[in-house]
Amino acid sequence: MCCWWFPAVPVGPIDAAAGELKNLRIPDLHQFAVILAAAGKSERFGDAYYKKVFAPLSGRPLWMYAAEAFSKRDDVGQILLVIAQEDREFFADKFAGNAAMLGIQVVIGGAHRADSVLAGLNQVREELPFVAIHDAARPCLATPWIDAVFHAAKQSGAAILATPCHATLKRADKDGKILETVPRTGIWLAQTPQVFRTQLLKDAYTRHPRPSTATDDAAIVEHAGHAVKIVPGSPLNLKVTTKEDMKLAELSIKALPRGNPFPFG
Repeated sequence: MCCWWFPAVPVGPIDAAAGELKNLRIPDLHQFAVILAAAGKSERFGDAYYKKVFAPLSGRPLWMYAAEAFSKRDDVGQILLVIAQEDREFFADKFAGNAAMLGIQVVIGGAHRADSVLAGLNQVREELPFVAIHDAARPCLATPWIDAVFHAAKQSGAAILATPCHATLKRADKDGKILETVPRTGIWLAQTPQVFRTQLLKDAYTRHPRPSTATDDAAIVEHAGHAVKIVPGSPLNLKVTTKEDMKLAELSIKALPRGNPFPFG
């Protein structure tokens, strides 16, 4: 496992030989670490030059939008960007300066999403009681949504953003023949951030027999028997998967709510 630390502002003595921050005093208001998952292969993105998290969106790399949204928050004390080993040199060459300005700690991930999240989780500082996992490919974040899911996690220990499913759901066989219409009552589409008490998520990963099979962190916590609270999100909080999604993301960013009307901020 490898990580780099780029402090935006010197906040404590640094042991350069060990490459770790020593004796760092974190203000009481810092309660959250944020893990940005960016180690995917981007196979469906279909770009010969960029993985989706590095692709330019309105002139800036995709990952930077989420990083900036969290870096502006007083309650976030640590941001970890988890990238693939194969992207290490590219990232250092292209984005080291951006990471430094945002105070980003870069961590090398693993073969599966769960491996990458766990690599980031192992670097979360002990002083931070909560951790938020967010897809670096979700650039369209608004402060009220983060406020809401952070608040819910502090109350319940585990909370995620999600949107209710309004579409008609069909289950089909491998040949595309419809087998049944699935009731959509109570069906939600999970988003990120997904926020948990740090120790709860660590314990859930330890107890899960095959975390690599889980498609999100909430599923790992659910398997451990802990309830996860749903916080209504927004369709604007889309995840970029294809190039066509980049066009939607550009429009969504322009439509994001401004300010902080949520009362728990």
